[in-house]
Formats: sequence, structure tokens, C-alpha cells
Amino acid sequence: MSPSHGHMSPKTNAYIAITRQSRLLRFFALICLVLMPTGCQSASEPSGEDAVPRSRELVDLRSRILDYTAEFTPDGDYTPPDDEQRERLARGVGRLLDGDAREAERLLAPIGLGVTRLTDTASGRRYDEVAATGRGDSEHWGRLYVTADARLSWSAQVPHPVSDRHTEKLGVRLLEENPGGALVLAGAHRRAGRADAADVAHREDSAFHAAVLELQKRGVPGVQLHGFAESTEDRYDAILSTGAAQSAPGEVAALADRLETDGLRVCRGWSARCRLEGRTNVQGKEAQRLHATFVHVELAPDARGDGPDADEAVRGLSGLLTTWAED
Repeated sequence: MSPSHGHMSPKTNAYIAITRQSRLLRFFALICLVLMPTGCQSASEPSGEDAVPRSRELVDLRSRILDYTAEFTPDGDYTPPDDEQRERLARGVGRLLDGDAREAERLLAPIGLGVTRLTDTASGRRYDEVAATGRGDSEHWGRLYVTADARLSWSAQVPHPVSDRHTEKLGVRLLEENPGGALVLAGAHRRAGRADAADVAHREDSAFHAAVLELQKRGVPGVQLHGFAESTEDRYDAILSTGAAQSAPGEVAALADRLETDGLRVCRGWSARCRLEGRTNVQGKEAQRLHATFVHVELAPDARGDGPDADEAVRGLSGLLTTWAED
């Protein structure tokens, strides 16, 4: 055999090997395409099934929330989550907001919290609820309700349910009547527990603060609902401010105008000296740091709960939420 023939065999074998390898690569590529989006997609991108919690219930949303808050008393139990629990809670809420409900469930389960997909019998709207799965400290940490039917555009926050009477009812109304929202609800009366431990509007060591912070990190604007006694401020029906910030975006100024048009007397914290402006509110301070929109709303008794003034407050606030949803 000539020298040229002596070099033929290695070349032929190399060609065969390359061809076989190419075919194998094409074969595995085809398998990957068939298995998409389950086996070959990035682990960081949840599939459609991951977005749905395992637990699902058909409920009367209003009754579910108000039955929970009806148990709150000034002498009730309350122990805030410790540092490790808050960190895990924040990660779980963050994963839920990012669309990975299954990972949220895994993170929250060890601290006594679960995620449930709720369908409201009154409206047909769906929400993902973060709530305690049993008795214990986590039962008093509060709840989070997040829209499952639309892009998340706003949050309503109720730090003092029952203590600021009917603010929990106002929060539920906003959630029910406006798509695209989240409701962050404290889990105890403001005076529960020791000292001021349950005053979550002024505490950073709460589940409430951790949930609000995750929303703010994602740029979700929020309105925080408070109530004052008639004797505290009898000149106004509503006191609006932007917490630690000293200015107001256009939609917040428009909210003040809308409430006044509906007959409510409004004090604007960004242009006048008002009591109860919420400048020491810790969620407001974080919003300023993160450049997130935060509206602190103090309402007189008649402007929350039931009645014409409350209807006007809901109508005005709903206009604000609609503006945020359209942005």
C-alpha cells in the first residue's frame, strides 16, 4: 500500500467519528426541543405550573379577611418573626411576586406559612394568599393577597386593622373593586404583644414590613390606610402625605383634588402643615430610599367603613389605583 493510502484510514475514521458526533448532537437537540419547556429550560424561569400554588380554594374573600381580623384584641398575642424568619419570609414573598409560587411555598413552609390560590365567589377574581397554615406565632404575622389575574400594579397596606377601625374594610373594598392589586394586612391589634411590638408602621422587625419592602423593591406603588379619631383632627376628613418625602407626584395631588370634589376636607402634607403626616413611618422611609411611590392616608371615622363619606374615599382612592394600573 502506498504512503498515500497509509494516511487514508485515519482521515476516514475521523470523518466517521465527526459525523456520528454531529448526529448525536442533533439527536439530543431534538430531544431538548421535545421536552421544552420542562427539562431544558432555565431553572430560574418558572413554568406555568410553577405559577399556581398547590393549594386552591373557592372562598368569600371579604368574609375570609374580616373573620381573621375580627379576632384581633389589644391584649392579644404577638411575637414578631426573628431575623432568620424575616429573611426567609422576604425571599418567599419575593419568589411569589416573581411568579414562582412553588418555590415560595418551599421557602415559607418551615416558618408556618403557606400559599393558597383563592377564587372569590363574589367577583370570580383570583388571588394568591400568604397566610399561616396553623396555630402559633405566624398566625399573628398578618397576610398578603396578590392578584393572580392581572399585572401587579399597586398595593394597599393596612398596618393597624381594628385599632384604626374599619381600615381593614376599606382595604378589602379596594382589593375587590380594583384589578391588579395586592393587600398587605397586619396580623394583630396595634397594642398586642409587648410594648409597641405590633405597631408595624413604626417597626422594621415585622412580616408586614418585609412584605411591603419586597413590593417596593419591584417598584409597586402603595397606599397605606390609617384612621384618626374625630377629636384628634376635626378640621379635616382626610390627611394625605407621601411619608418621609416632602413632595407629591401628580397622581397624588389629583387624589386630593378628587376627594375635595367629592366633599371631603383634605389636608395636603406636601404643601401645608398637617398633623399625622406619617413622616416617621418606616415603610415611607424605605419608599423614599428606594424611590418608590408611597401615599400615607389618614381618614376620619366617617370616611372609612360604611356610609357616603367612605364611598367617596373609596371612589377617590380607586381613581389613584386606576392611574397606577394604567402606567
